[in-house]
Amino acid sequence: MPQQTHFGFKTVPLAEKASRVAGVFHSVASRYDLMNDLMSLGTHRLIKRFAIEQTAARAGDTILDLACGTGDLSEKLSTIVGSTGHIVLCDINESMLSLGRERLHNHGVAANVSFVQGDAEKLPFNENHFDAITMAFGLRNVTTKENALRAILRTLKPGGRFVVLEFSKPLNPVVENAYRVFSGIWPGVGEIVTGDRASYQYLVESIRMHPPQDELAAMMTDAGFSKVHYHNLLNGIVAIHQGTKG
Repeated sequence: MPQQTHFGFKTVPLAEKASRVAGVFHSVASRYDLMNDLMSLGTHRLIKRFAIEQTAARAGDTILDLACGTGDLSEKLSTIVGSTGHIVLCDINESMLSLGRERLHNHGVAANVSFVQGDAEKLPFNENHFDAITMAFGLRNVTTKENALRAILRTLKPGGRFVVLEFSKPLNPVVENAYRVFSGIWPGVGEIVTGDRASYQYLVESIRMHPPQDELAAMMTDAGFSKVHYHNLLNGIVAIHQGTKG
């Protein structure tokens, strides 16, 4: 019997999850930023800005924006690292990577960025390559998170920092219940805006299946990261985890 994993609330063969997730993001790519604004009431922009600050990025750094999506983190990071630095946008999904390329091109960002289609579990980069790696709202979609964490650690330079921004578990039960009600309307909004209810149903379910704060922190420690800690935002609806290599 093939190994199993979760795809939202469903159980699917391990080998099928990546292609199923790819189908979701191919479907939602064209309205991805609009739906992020609607689902977060615009707060995702402030949250991502805080995540960027946690990278401690500076001029001359080489940074990987993993699961880069439409490139909003990369655009801001490219300004910070400047002409002597470099940002690599990497996403397993061709549709999302194309949107990131289009966004940065339209905004005049080209000199210090490059684009790589790649799997977070099998990163196509040398060891000790990046000063920092960011991953915003992408880790929960990875089939085997432990493999991705080890691959990320391998490609960081000693002392390099991994910053992962992801939905998490609210601390207050009242907030958690209100958030469940609010997120429960997302599939309906997705159907109205994009004509695709199923993909947003998966996104809601994937959030609820993602490891809570302490469990993810333990996974990062087990993978070899040091100085692992996290910041709760919006009462823990979102959390920013950080870990250092070495």
